[in-house]
Amino acid sequence: MSQQNAVLYDAPGPRQRRITWISSVVAVIVVAVGAYFLIYRPLDANGQFSMEKWGPFIDPSNEVFSILWGRLWDGFQATLIAAALAILTSLVLGTLLAVLRIQLKALARRRFTGMATPVSYLLRGLSAVLSGVTRFCVEVFRGLPVVITIFFVARGLPEFGINFDTLWYLVIGLTIYNMVVIAEILRSGMEGLPGGQAEAASAIGLSSLQTTRMILLPQAFRIMLPALISQLVVVLKDTSLGFIISYEDVLNIAKQAIGELENPIQTYLIIGVIFILVNYSLSKLAQYVQRRIARGRRTTPTRTGAAGTELETEAVPGTTT
Repeated sequence: MSQQNAVLYDAPGPRQRRITWISSVVAVIVVAVGAYFLIYRPLDANGQFSMEKWGPFIDPSNEVFSILWGRLWDGFQATLIAAALAILTSLVLGTLLAVLRIQLKALARRRFTGMATPVSYLLRGLSAVLSGVTRFCVEVFRGLPVVITIFFVARGLPEFGINFDTLWYLVIGLTIYNMVVIAEILRSGMEGLPGGQAEAASAIGLSSLQTTRMILLPQAFRIMLPALISQLVVVLKDTSLGFIISYEDVLNIAKQAIGELENPIQTYLIIGVIFILVNYSLSKLAQYVQRRIARGRRTTPTRTGAAGTELETEAVPGTTT
């Protein structure tokens, strides 16, 4: 054990390890006994483990097995389509909104020297107003519950003569909320970078937009990747809110199946396991991508030495190559 770890954490002795092991075994036994008496026995007494309840899901010879899984697959496809569209639009619009807010802040700090005084004041005032408007919209849409946003989109747009398929109402509602969250994630990532990078870019003649696009935004994506992936998982889960506008997603179809089969515990347990597996896969994908990016930044080939050997340098966090 390193000296730093020894300072922060004392290795337990034999007696402490024995106490920990015994406590863990006792805790497992208590939980198992509690689960048996408080969960298993009540469910078993109500017939929740009978084949009548589970047969439609696990017995291929059951008359509704293929029909049920076919309907659930259709619903899951609808869920994935809505999630994919919402993720794509949220990422694109959220990135544009983040860049817009960064540019408006930069314009608000400019003095517009060399222009006529009225024009200078007009441009500065316009930048401040637009910055305030975008911030107000971000705070409003981020503060609204997603379900309310979806409801108002589905009920409000038809009032203006804008009629879409139910899928697009759900996608628009999810996009409005998630794009502002993604925009704030990226904006905070860009503003958290060392200020010297933007100053150096300005010194070599890059405009504010070029600095954001070429230097700040790529680094913000790498730094904030875990938060972005977490938000994309939220988008997938939020597609279940489509039930309020009768979107035929997997939960809506599950609700219809429950009305026929009268097995809500089994149905929702199966749906929950599916969502857990998908979200776990996304989380593992995010960890893999983050490791690849970190590995690529640690050892980046920079030049070839005089003897023809490739030299490697350790990338400094917050710098670009």
